[in-house]
Amino acid sequence: MNPASTDRSPSTPRPAAPTPASLWRVPLMLIAAMTLWRIAIAAFMPVTQDEAYYFDWARSLAWGYFDHPPGVALLGLGTLLEPGSALMARLGGILASTLTLLVLARLYLNAGLTRSRDLSLALLLAFATLPGLAGGVLITPETALALAWALALHEAERALAGDRRRWVTAGVATGLGLLGKYTMVLVGPVFLWAILVADWRALRTPWPYLGGLAALLVFSPNILWNAQHDWLTMGFQFGHGFSIEVAGFAAPEADAIDHEGPQSALERLGSLLGYVGTQLGFWGAMLVAMLIRRVGRLRSVGADSAPALSGSARALLIAATGFPLAFFGPVSLVSEVEANWPVVYLMSAAPLLAVWLRPVRIWVAAAAGVNLLLVSLYAFHAATDALPLPDSQNRILRETHGFAELARIAGELDAPVYADRYQTTAMLRFYRPDLDATQWPGLTRPSEYLRGQIAPRVRPGELFGPFWLVTRFAAPPPIAGFRAEQARVFFDCPRRTLQEGGRPACRRPLHTWWLYRYRPD
Repeated sequence: MNPASTDRSPSTPRPAAPTPASLWRVPLMLIAAMTLWRIAIAAFMPVTQDEAYYFDWARSLAWGYFDHPPGVALLGLGTLLEPGSALMARLGGILASTLTLLVLARLYLNAGLTRSRDLSLALLLAFATLPGLAGGVLITPETALALAWALALHEAERALAGDRRRWVTAGVATGLGLLGKYTMVLVGPVFLWAILVADWRALRTPWPYLGGLAALLVFSPNILWNAQHDWLTMGFQFGHGFSIEVAGFAAPEADAIDHEGPQSALERLGSLLGYVGTQLGFWGAMLVAMLIRRVGRLRSVGADSAPALSGSARALLIAATGFPLAFFGPVSLVSEVEANWPVVYLMSAAPLLAVWLRPVRIWVAAAAGVNLLLVSLYAFHAATDALPLPDSQNRILRETHGFAELARIAGELDAPVYADRYQTTAMLRFYRPDLDATQWPGLTRPSEYLRGQIAPRVRPGELFGPFWLVTRFAAPPPIAGFRAEQARVFFDCPRRTLQEGGRPACRRPLHTWWLYRYRPD
C-alpha cells in the first residue's frame, strides 16, 4: 500500500485533474475579451503626445534614440500602414500586450495555479489594474518592457524548476527587454536572489553565466549605437532617473534638461509618500477587495486541497515584486520618480495575491469591473469631453484635444512650420506627415528631433526665408537673426473647434497656441 494513501480519508475523493480544454477555457476567454476591449478603445481614443513621438520613430528605425532604446519604435510600425490612424498605429502594442497576457498565463500555471479559477483570478489581477488597462492601449516603452519581463520570468521559472538550460533563453528575453527600456536591468538582481534561494547549485553550472552573455549579445547593438553617438540615450536616462548631470555624456542642448529632484528633508519624505501612494493607487478598486480579505479573515472552502505556488516560483515572484519597489523607493528620496518606472512588479504580484484573495474572488471580479468602467469612461472623456471632470483631471484630454485641427491649420500656412516643443512637433507630424515639421532648437527640452534623423534638422544660420513657429509663449521667443512680423493666436476649448483671436469662448482653454511668422532680420 502507498503510505501516502493512509493520510487521506476514504470519503475524500482526490480532485480530478482538469483537462487542458477546461483549464484554459475561461482564461482564454478573459484574454480575448480584454483584447477586444483594447482594440475598441484604441480605435476610439486619439493618440497622446508621447505616443505620436514614438510613432514618428517608426518611420526611421535605428538601434537607439535620444530618449529610449528602439523597442517602442518597432511597436509603432502600424502607423506606416495608415498615417494618422490611432488604431493602426497602436496595433503593434495591442499584439504585444496580448502576448504578454498569454505568457503570464503560462507562467502562473507553471508556478502552481493549476485550477482554472485560480489562473483566471491571477490574470484579472494582472490586467485589470489601472496600468494594466491603460498600458494595453497606450503605447509606451513599458509595453515592450512588459512582454520581455514576462518572457524572462517564464524562462527563469522553468530554469529554477529543473531545466537550467533555460537560463540562456531567460538571458535572451532580458536582452530584448533592455532594447525596450533600460529598467529591464532590474531583472538581474531578481534572478540572482531567486537562484540563491531556490537553486544555488546552479551557480556551479555554466547556464546562468551563458544567460548573462546571451543578454549582453542581444543588447549589444544598442551599446554600440550609444558608443557611436556619445552615449546619448544612456546619459540622458541616467541623468533623468537620478536627477544628476552626467559628466562625459554629450546630450545636445543638455542645459535645457531639468535634473532637480527633492531638496529638503520634508520634500524627500513627501516624494517617498507620494511614490508609495501611487503604487497602491495603481490597484484601484482592487484595494477594496484586499481590505475585505484582510478585515474579514476569511478562509477558502477546501483551502487545504487548493494548489499552492511552488517554492522556486514563489521565490522568483517575491523577488520580482519586491525588488523594483524597493529599488525606486530610495531613488524617490533624491529624484522625481515617475509612477510607471517600477510598474513591472504588478505582473509578479498578481499570482501571489491570487492565492491570498481566493476567498474574495467575487469581490476581485467586481473590482476589476469597476476599474474597467473607470478607464473606459476616462478614455471616452478623452475623445469627447463628455464628463464634468475638474480641470486637474483632464490630463489625457489636454494630451489629445485640438491637435488634429492645429495640424490642418499649420498645413495651410505659407511658409515652413516649426514648433518649440517635441510634443507639439510629434502631433503635427502624426496628423500631417507631409508637413515635414520639426522642433526649433534651444527653446525647450531637447529631443530626437534635434538630431536630424527622424525629421530635417533646423540650422538657423542656413535659413534665408520666412517660417512659422508654433508655441505656447504669449510673446514671440527671441531668435537670433530673425524677428517676428505676424502673430496668430488659437484657443482650444472643450467641445469646440479651434477659435482664432478674440476672447476665448471658455473660462479655461485646454490649450492656447501662438503662431508667429518670422522673417530674416
